[in-house]
Amino acid sequence: MITLTTYKWVPDFAAPLMRALRVRWALEEAGMPYAVRHVALGPEQRSSEHLARQPFGQAPAIEEGGLVLHESGAIALHIAEKSEALMPADPVGRARAIAWAFSALNSIEPTVQELGSIDFFHAQEDWTRTRRPQVVTFLKLRLGQLADALGDKDYLEGRFTVGDLLMSDVLRILDQSKLLDEFPTLKAYKLRCEARPAFQRAMKAQMDGFAQAA
Repeated sequence: MITLTTYKWVPDFAAPLMRALRVRWALEEAGMPYAVRHVALGPEQRSSEHLARQPFGQAPAIEEGGLVLHESGAIALHIAEKSEALMPADPVGRARAIAWAFSALNSIEPTVQELGSIDFFHAQEDWTRTRRPQVVTFLKLRLGQLADALGDKDYLEGRFTVGDLLMSDVLRILDQSKLLDEFPTLKAYKLRCEARPAFQRAMKAQMDGFAQAA
C-alpha cells in the first residue's frame, strides 16, 4: 500500500490547494487504497527523517515498498502508470497524456503560481503594480492557447487522463483571481474535472485530514 506524507497543517487559504490533493485524487481515480503520514511545519519538516522522503523538506511524498518518491507530478505519473483510468494503454494515448501532464507543470503552472504568489503574499507591495499586469498578459496568452487546444472536447484528449488531473488542479489556483471567467470553456473544463467523484473524495479526505490532525 502507498503511504502518503503530507503536512499536518497549512493556512486555511492553502488547504484546498496543497499539492497532496493531486496524489489523493490520482489514487482515488485509480481505486488504490493508501495510508497517510502527517509531518508538521518547522523542525519536523526539516528533520533528516523527512528529508530522506522529500529532499527539499516539502510535501507530498510517497513510500511504496522500497520506493520513496517526491514531487506531486512525478507521483501522479507513477500512479497513472498503474491504472488505465488515468493512463491510456495504447502508446500514442500514453505519450499524449504524459505530454499534457508536462504542459500543466511546465507551460501553465509557473505563471499561474507567480500570479498566485503576487496576489496571496505581495498584493500591497509597490513592485506588483508593474509586474502583475505583465504576468496577467502572458498568462492570458497561455490560457487562450490552452482553450484552443481543448476546443469543444470534454477533456484534453477526449477522455480523462492524468494530464487533465494535473492541468485542472493547476487551474484551480486561479479561482481567487477570477481570470478563468474570461475563458468560459476552460472554466467549464475545470468545473467538470472538479465534479468527478474521485476529486470530491480526495478533497474531502484532504480537508478532513487537516481538521483531524490539527
